[in-house]
Amino acid sequence: MANPRADFSPIFDRKPLRLPGGARIAVWVIINMEEWDINEAMARTVLPTPQGREVIPDIPNFAWFDYGLRVGFWRLKRVLDRRNIRATVSLNASLCLSYPQVVRASLDSGWELMGHGFVQRVLNVEPDEREVIRRTISTIEEFSGKAPRGWMGPGLAETFDTPDILAEEGIEYVCDWCNDDQPYPMKVKSGQLVSVPYTLELNDIPIHLVQHHRSPELYERAKDQFDTLYQEGAESARVMAISTHPYITGVPHRIGYFDKIFEYISQFQGVVFMTGSEILDWYKAETGIA
Repeated sequence: MANPRADFSPIFDRKPLRLPGGARIAVWVIINMEEWDINEAMARTVLPTPQGREVIPDIPNFAWFDYGLRVGFWRLKRVLDRRNIRATVSLNASLCLSYPQVVRASLDSGWELMGHGFVQRVLNVEPDEREVIRRTISTIEEFSGKAPRGWMGPGLAETFDTPDILAEEGIEYVCDWCNDDQPYPMKVKSGQLVSVPYTLELNDIPIHLVQHHRSPELYERAKDQFDTLYQEGAESARVMAISTHPYITGVPHRIGYFDKIFEYISQFQGVVFMTGSEILDWYKAETGIA
């Protein structure tokens, strides 16, 4: 069946989009910061349990995740801060309460906070989806003084009602629909919601945890992705997302390749780094969406 949330639109048939200053490509970096409940099965596992049994607490896999907040996040932040790149944080709102240091450090660097559920659990199993969305928004707003404008579902998961609820609760853009290299308006019952391009291909979970590529793969794939989008961006602007998780890309054997992505991109003119909200505001101004 056709996409129920968007009209079909071949990308090369559209009216050209132009970025500020004649840039060809907008690059946005997403740091996915999650909280895994030690009292439940882990959101993901890197080490199988002996005899294939599910154990609680799952100490090695919880520690793998916790390393990301204790160590990996700070490495990612150091790379981006050194290059004056502001990230967008896809944030489980509970971190505002349990790991406030990492959220505060993100704000201190001028990073944007984007809603990512309250904890790392798909909306499809929540008894009250709207309550989780509201709790996420209110917790981030209380901590930062500003409600999140963007949303990414845990695991990119949605119910059939999620876009409508997000728009009704004041969310302006969503990243779950990885089906374009440009933003586009989504169909919702009321209000407005824009899809901002996110990525499954430049995402360290599929690359390293599912496909089991070696550490250089994120850099090599990002370089090739950038080359194509940069070339196409001469005709009409493109958006390139780079998605990382502190417990994956923030480890010692991968962090250098993360840095190399930006070393490569910095050689080119016509590149602008944006947060999710900045991409949204540019797109709305460019297309005349009120």
